[in-house]
Amino acid sequence: MIQLLLIAASLGVEDLERMALEASPSVRQAEAAVQAARGREKQAGLYPNPVLGATGDEIANGPVIRGGEHGGFFEQRIVTAGKLGASRNVAGRERAAAEQMSAAQKQRVRNAARMLFYQALGDQRRVTVRTEVKRLADEAVKIAGELVNTGLGDQPDKLSAEIEAQRADLSLVMARNAQERTWRQIGALVNNPALRLSELAGDLEALPKLDASVVLDRIYAESPEVRLSEIEASRAEMAVTRARKEPVPDIVVRGGVRYNRELLEANMRPVGREGFFDIGVEIPLFNRNQGNIAAARAEASKAKLDIDRTKLSLRARLAEANREYQDAVAASAKYKSEMIPRAEKAFGMYRENFRKMAVAYPMALNAQRNLAQLRDEYVDSLVMAWQRAVEMEGLLLLP
Repeated sequence: MIQLLLIAASLGVEDLERMALEASPSVRQAEAAVQAARGREKQAGLYPNPVLGATGDEIANGPVIRGGEHGGFFEQRIVTAGKLGASRNVAGRERAAAEQMSAAQKQRVRNAARMLFYQALGDQRRVTVRTEVKRLADEAVKIAGELVNTGLGDQPDKLSAEIEAQRADLSLVMARNAQERTWRQIGALVNNPALRLSELAGDLEALPKLDASVVLDRIYAESPEVRLSEIEASRAEMAVTRARKEPVPDIVVRGGVRYNRELLEANMRPVGREGFFDIGVEIPLFNRNQGNIAAARAEASKAKLDIDRTKLSLRARLAEANREYQDAVAASAKYKSEMIPRAEKAFGMYRENFRKMAVAYPMALNAQRNLAQLRDEYVDSLVMAWQRAVEMEGLLLLP
């Protein structure tokens, strides 16, 4: 199905995201962790099982105390102070944390897919640009050859043009190699080693417009990292509540029926059937869970501070990503509207003047190199802008 998609139509960023999510083992691992956390949450609230057993006592061969007491008993621990509910609350927060980690992992995979998509889209554009550069270089070789043949040009100019054409050819080979490398990375991301280079559907120049303050508000509201730190703080508070309930003793009730064969009744008859029961509690005299309560309080304080630490970290990362995004957007606009048009005009004029032998070839060569470099830098700025936008809109999760 994926192969048919690649052959039948160009590949869009949403297609690549879907393929990556479906193939990612890390996403499946995160989902399994959520299921495990749900199981632990369920287990934490289950009541202790009763104990059913047999008992025997005073088993002897004496004339009166003989035969002993035989019977069965039932024992149950009665959990007090809402400990099971408190344990279930803590486990529920752990399950919520696992869900946030799963969401974060899915977002990381989406971000990785988008990063690679725009890298591949840039590689595709770069191959097109360098193919055009090679065409211009080959044309310069042809012009230089014609001038030499007519006696108007010099052999060194022809050799220089040929060297520049070879340089352009090598540059195109390197661009294609970079494109192949990116597609191998995409194949690894979607777990499809057979994936081959395909036409991508996307407009590299249609850059998104992002406002850092709006993005920051969205990050604080939606970031899985912030949500996770808040859940951990909530879980830590619930752990303190659970630790405080621990010293309240549970009640252990035990009772049963047994048959007493001791000859203690009149006429040396056995006592017969009798009942018994025990009720016990542990007295919290020495161990009142003081250490665990203190540790839980410290963990709760740490977890609350981690919310602020996470927000500060995200804010700093956003500042750096936004700087690079703004620089790339400004650069791409300057390249497109001013620098590249001027370079194209200058190169066209130098080439025509060289054809008429009005200027030396090195001047046309410099103009050609300058144009090629500007076009490459323009593609680089577009890719940088898109990747920083992915990072910002993807809530700055690390890959």
